Amino acid sequence: MRLSELKDGESAKVISVDTEVDLKKRLNQMGMVKGVKVTVIKRAPLGCPIEIKLRDFYIALREEDCENIKVEK
Repeated sequence: MRLSELKDGESAKVISVDTEVDLKKRLNQMGMVKGVKVTVIKRAPLGCPIEIKLRDFYIALREEDCENIKVEK
């Protein structure tokens, strides 16, 4: 399952991050690594960006980037 498929309020565990190199490096620095729990908080009115909670902070990611992050419930 992909992070972009989660509904608002759902949580999942990250399996892999398969985004472009620069974004993957930045997400890893923020703690988005295999096994970490992420929660979808809400989506913008048109669906992009998606606000997620990662550890103790919130970030907004484009939907196309969330499609490259694999998670499991």
